[in-house]
Amino acid sequence: MPLKLSLKPGEKFVINGAVVANGDRRTTIVVQNKASILRDKDILQTEDVDTPAKRIYFPVMMMYLDGAGRAEHYQNFALRMTEFMSAISSGEGLALCMAISKDVMTGEHYKALIKCRKLIEYERERLSYVPGGVSEDAKDDRKTA
Repeated sequence: MPLKLSLKPGEKFVINGAVVANGDRRTTIVVQNKASILRDKDILQTEDVDTPAKRIYFPVMMMYLDGAGRAEHYQNFALRMTEFMSAISSGEGLALCMAISKDVMTGEHYKALIKCRKLIEYERERLSYVPGGVSEDAKDDRKTA
């Protein structure tokens, strides 16, 4: 089944590792065969990998885009996932981690990326993780103590 992409003017995306930019008009492209495609909004740059959940997302993204380096990216993923899972005790968080791991093991990297986005949101909301600082919730807790 073909994939239809509607692109905004100037929107970038990656297709099989190549960065492609749309021109100055809205356009639609149809990809007729299987390809690794990520829109600019789903691409995480190295400098933006600043939370434990993003440290899981990044190697999964690289496994999806870089088939040649997949083994190396998998090692990084396994390490980061192990660290994350040992730091949480929530059944919901652990179930999400297991689902991501299952998708990675079966080669469903795009599905794993979708679940990684949920893990990033889980981390942000439930763990109140703030890179390089203290969350507002934690500050409020200190004021009332």
